Amino acid sequence: MFARNLSAVVVAGSLAFAAFGGTAYAENPMVGGAAMYPNKNIIENAVNSKDHTTLVAAVKAAGLVETLEGKGPFTVFAPTNEAFAALPKGTVESLLKPENKEKLVKILTCHVIAADATAAVVKKMVKDDGGAHKVKTVGGCMLTLRDKNGHVTVTDENGNTADVTIADVKQSNGVIHVIDKVLLPKS
Repeated sequence: MFARNLSAVVVAGSLAFAAFGGTAYAENPMVGGAAMYPNKNIIENAVNSKDHTTLVAAVKAAGLVETLEGKGPFTVFAPTNEAFAALPKGTVESLLKPENKEKLVKILTCHVIAADATAAVVKKMVKDDGGAHKVKTVGGCMLTLRDKNGHVTVTDENGNTADVTIADVKQSNGVIHVIDKVLLPKS
């Protein structure tokens, strides 16, 4: 009798653990073929995305790893490798050089807001502001957020608009929104 009860408790506990574990991680979409865990920070998750290897290399070259591992909260608009590849030929290679670190830091920090802004929060701000919400980034750039048919868009100071392709990737220190273009500071 004790063995059967113990077995039932172990099975029930295992099912509860599996259900809890599935729920905790099912909230986040996969990014770059990798699971994104809400209990890990921005850097711990980003390094696993095969779609963000250029961004991770840029963050390392800019010396921003420790910052993005910090407490936050941060909202990061994370350009994909394809977004970086769409920049003029040689741009990424040039930015990764030590002598261009200041420019690289400026570009990367123009993708970060010091807040935890999920898509729902962004859409509410956009609605409250009559269709467009301006927000200042950690790098001092102004971004314009919009809700385009239920999808968030982000426009930089030069008028370039990126679409959020994967929203609300929750992190322990904020949220990531994957975007399809690199946002640039005013030239």
